[in-house]
Amino acid sequence: MIKKIFKTGLVLVSILNFISCSDEVIQPLEKDEVINLQFPSYFSEMTFDPSENPITKNGVELGRKLFYEGRLSRNNTISCGFCHIQENAFTHHGHTVSHGIDDRIGIRNAPAIQNMVFLKRYMWDGVIHNLNEQPIIPITDVNEMDSSMPEAISKLSKDEVYKKLFKQAYGDENITGERVLKALSQFMATLISGDSKYDRFKQGKESFSSEESQGMALFQQKCASCHSGELFTDESFRNTGMYYNTQFKDAGRHRVTLDQNDWMKFRVPSLRNVEYTAPYMHDGRFYTLEAVLNFYSDSVEDNLNLDPQLKQNNHIGIAMNTQEKQLIVTFLKTLSDKNFITNPKFAE
Repeated sequence: MIKKIFKTGLVLVSILNFISCSDEVIQPLEKDEVINLQFPSYFSEMTFDPSENPITKNGVELGRKLFYEGRLSRNNTISCGFCHIQENAFTHHGHTVSHGIDDRIGIRNAPAIQNMVFLKRYMWDGVIHNLNEQPIIPITDVNEMDSSMPEAISKLSKDEVYKKLFKQAYGDENITGERVLKALSQFMATLISGDSKYDRFKQGKESFSSEESQGMALFQQKCASCHSGELFTDESFRNTGMYYNTQFKDAGRHRVTLDQNDWMKFRVPSLRNVEYTAPYMHDGRFYTLEAVLNFYSDSVEDNLNLDPQLKQNNHIGIAMNTQEKQLIVTFLKTLSDKNFITNPKFAE
């Protein structure tokens, strides 16, 4: 069963040609129209407000071009897509933490961009609450794109192609920071992953193997208190007993609130497509799922702020033997959505 989000009364924009971002191939668009996002009925309600930022065909295409646009960075080399690679569920594969402009190193692992319209918070520390505002962080961060919205607008405004694209999406050629951010968020809103083997199993279209079923039962017993719901995250901030990385000096949520109770608390990530998103944790310290589970069974550090879920019955961490870990990993791989990472609508 599919939910559809409809919005009526959109003023249609006059017929214009669309020019793609990479090779400027002309693709005629007959009219602008609202995109009806489709996702499984058991997904949570959208937090994204389409009345504030209608998701339209032309807006999404503009957002896709901007997502892969290097001119949003100071020296025209770093795009959003540089650190968020589609085949890795829009993470920065191979880098523990993001590498940005002038090969500068950030402090955090680039999170996956998927199912953003259902989330209440963004970033590892939850500093952003509105998807329309999220892109401003990487655009202005000194270690990522090191630019500013006025600088980016100045570059785009000199490009006749962008003038046409903005007119297609918004009705006139005026390029503003708000329009740039909203187009980017429209594109990110379409990045919905809901066609994994797990989804087909849940919909009665496919069966699990014995190992996958056992893994799911173990996951629900040992992991689902934090990785709950159909997005496999409760979006909470938790201290999971990881050592403080003195190289990056990142204390997580504490950087936002300055509350000592938030020391080393990081947002619980979604586990959808987790097979594709290595390395793992906020600083990319683990390169395999097995290493993550080994950490939770054997290496969780006790501290005053440790999450209560990891400190029960006089035991620190999560009790798992080798076979149980293998079964859990087998289940986690059912969350992989091959169509999501190969969909040409999301590609450059």
